[in-house]
This record gives sequence, C-alpha cells and structure tokens, in this order.
Amino acid sequence: MRHRPLLVILLAVLACVPAWAAEDAPKEGGKGKPAAAEKEKPKEPQDKLVETHGVVRVGGIDIRYTTTAGNLVMRDEDGKAKANIYFTAYVKDGEDPGRRPITFAFNGGPGSSSVWLHLGAFGPRRVKLGDDGTAPPPPYQLENNDHSLLDLTDLVFIDPVTTGYSRAVPTEKDQPFHGVRQDVESVGDFIRLYATRFGRWASPKFLAGESYGTTRAAGLAGYLQRRQGMYLSGIVLISSVLDFATSDFNPGNDLPYQLFLPTYTAAAWYHKRLPADLEADLQKALRESEAFARGEYATALEQGDRLPEAERGRVLDELARLTGLDRDELALHRLRILDEWFFAELLHKQGLRIGRLDARFQAPSVPDGEGGTIESDPSYDNIQGVFTAMANDYLRRTLRYESDLPYEILTGRVWPWSFKGYENRYVNVAVTLAGAMHQNPALKVFVANGYYDFATPYFATAYTFDHMGLTPAERANVHMSYYQAGHMMYIDRPSLDRLKQDLTDFYRAAVPAK
Repeated sequence: MRHRPLLVILLAVLACVPAWAAEDAPKEGGKGKPAAAEKEKPKEPQDKLVETHGVVRVGGIDIRYTTTAGNLVMRDEDGKAKANIYFTAYVKDGEDPGRRPITFAFNGGPGSSSVWLHLGAFGPRRVKLGDDGTAPPPPYQLENNDHSLLDLTDLVFIDPVTTGYSRAVPTEKDQPFHGVRQDVESVGDFIRLYATRFGRWASPKFLAGESYGTTRAAGLAGYLQRRQGMYLSGIVLISSVLDFATSDFNPGNDLPYQLFLPTYTAAAWYHKRLPADLEADLQKALRESEAFARGEYATALEQGDRLPEAERGRVLDELARLTGLDRDELALHRLRILDEWFFAELLHKQGLRIGRLDARFQAPSVPDGEGGTIESDPSYDNIQGVFTAMANDYLRRTLRYESDLPYEILTGRVWPWSFKGYENRYVNVAVTLAGAMHQNPALKVFVANGYYDFATPYFATAYTFDHMGLTPAERANVHMSYYQAGHMMYIDRPSLDRLKQDLTDFYRAAVPAK
C-alpha cells in the first residue's frame, strides 16, 4: 500500500476543520488573536447633479430656466479628490452660452452659505417677508421673486467648504480650506471647473458677494486673472468690507470710531433719538455726521490725551448731538464709541437693544442670570429661522437634491480662520481689486451700502474706495448706491426695488447690447 504524501494529508485535515474553528485559529504573529478585518476602501467621491425645470415671472415676462443642484468633486492635478463643493445653478433656457452673462454668487461669514443672496435677493424664488423685512410667524413660505436677476444673467450660487452641503471628502480635513487665501483658491478653482464643464468660458462673467463674500470677490478678481487667465466683466459687492482696518476696533486703531459715526447717526435718526433739526432730514444728518467724522472728530482722536479741555467739550457736545447718547457716558468712554456699546446703549432706557446687521430691528435686552445681558442680534434673530427652514425645504422638495447632511446656514465650524500671509497687519484686499482693475480696464464694480448696517458701515466702504489709488477712468467704473436698510438691504421691499433697478443699469453698462 502506497502512503499519501504528508502535504496532501495536511491539506485534507485542514479541509475538514469547521469554518468557526478556522476563524478562531491563531494567525501567524497573532499570538492567539484573530487578524483585524481588512478595512474597506472608501468609495471614490463622485459628482452628484440633479436637474429640474422652472419658470419665474420678472417684469411681467415669464422666464423658463433649468436648475442644476449638486456638487462637483474638486481634485488636485493628480486626480486626488479634495472636496465636494455644493452649488445651485439657474440657466435661462434657449440662450447662447457664449453671449449670455453668468454670475457666480456667494455670501460671507466666513462660514455663511449662499442662502441669503439665493433666497433673499437674486434667485427665482424668494423667502416671503413683510415689506420692511420682518419675518412672519411659521409656517414660512417662498414666493415668486419678481426681482430675480435671471432676466439679466444666469446664476450660480456657491457654498464654500463647510457651508451649505459643501465638505472636504472623507479622507481629507476641512481646515485646509479655512483661510483668506485658501478660501479664494478653492472657490476660484470651482469657478474655473464650472466654466469648463458647462461651457461658459466665452460668457461675460460676473461675481456677486456679500459681506465677507466681498472680501472673497476682491481676492478672486486677482486670483482668477493671474492664475486662471479669467477676466471678469463686473463685480457686485453687497455690504462691502475690503480693508479690515476700517472695522476692527483695536487699541491704537482709531479709524473705526471715525468711520462708524455716520451709521450711529443713521440708527439714532431711525429711532428718533436726534434733535429736531437733524430728525427732519436723514441726508442732512448724515452729511453733518460725515463732515464732523472727517474733520474735528478725526483731529480730536488723533490728539488722544493731549486734546485741550475746551476742544474736548465741543467734541463731546457734537458727539451727543449726532448719536443720541448721553454726554457724560461719552466722556467716560474717552470720545470712543464701540459698536457693541452703542447697540445696548441707544435704547437702554426702554430696555431694548438694536440690531447689528440692521439697526432698524430692536428687541428686549435679555438678562443672562449673571448680572449681564445676552448679546444677541435682533436683526439676525429675525431672519435666521425663516431662511433656514425654507432652504432645507426648497433644496430637497423642489430641487430634488437629497442629502442628510445639515445644510450649514451660518456656521462656526470654519474657525479658527487662517490669516496666514496677513500676520501683524490688517487684511486688505482693496489693493487686490485695484490691481485687477489696473490689469483689466473694462472691469466694472457695483457697491451696495445700507445706511443701518453696522457689520460693514457705508462710510468705511467709501473711505476704502477713496484710498485705492484708482485712476479717474477706473473710478468711473465704480458705482456706489445707498439704501435705507441694513446689511441685507434686499429684505426691505423698497430697497429691493431700487437694488434691482440699479443692478439692471449696471449689467447693461457692463455688457453692451449686441
């Protein structure tokens, strides 16, 4: 009888071992422990795009359009996925994309989605508000936006990484996208990719940014030209902040005290805290406040503790007159009015606090239980709920984009925000915008300012543009417009009416008729 080879016998024995025993058997080098299950490779990120169709009535004319809601995967040049950037695009049907203008729009924060410009100002549907911008009680509604810009331009609303539904891919971190330069580069790269994928390189191209979105827009004007060779026809700046020295209250920087003063005057006028001669005419009150801020007040702040007592008294009298604040309180604050103090002080005798984004709004000062008050912003409280509800409802039910991620309306998850490259100095992208205008003489800029806006005061914006070193021809390409509303002036119906007409004139000037 022949004997089976030893290897064959061993294989036969192993074949008879039960599966459970094999799983529990010691593995090489495992010292009796089972080997760790091999991790599944993460799925390769893919674009996710959903198309729907709609119609909006603007100026009595029905405009049919195609909506694309979704995300594009942003990759490096080696093809490695870095982030999913969510966007909502509206394209008018039947138009030549080589001739049709296109506007890339975003809000600010940093940390804000594009919902405010999308559902408040430019998109085909708009959150339904009272004529003065007051939100109704729930349930909320959307309505046809007869002020939409779709009669003038196609629209692409962009949510930067960590806002809206935009995120870094699972194998990456969000933080590398959170910074002045990183943000400009990621949004700029998205714009290039969108223009390439959807055939819009020949289109007249515009940017529209609000608040920190204007900082991004100015940075993009330089980045798109230098890095991508993409020249713009126009930039829309809603509530602009380009030079942070004009708005950061810091020791040694007296500029914000000077530049916020006319907005203090506007808020005091609205709440009837000024003397009768100033209450009679807002424009008269603002011109007086601006002249004082540029002149005697600026001189007094510059002198600091050397300011003669008689001159200090005159400045205190005029500050009290122009702000509605108590003269003795102003003296205790060394002539310097912090914005946070003003919000709480103007109507404190009535137990009220006014809004930062829009000084027209007011609410009771709420005790915090520790002898202070909760420093909320009544103007943001007014719009947060209605815009959040309508964005989540509209994107899923109407546009059919499904995601279980939270749609980040305005998030703190982007902080700490990187200011690398701007250490030991204030961020100033006004010089970037000026450079883009020098390089592209056809570039036109529209600037919308709200009188009751403390986030980006109108006088600070005017100061910034006055110090950009523009030539007379370049200054002629800048159009400033002012509205009796706040940071989001478009929530106010009369201001929205004017904004639409002003933008109609701007687009027609920037893109001449065929």
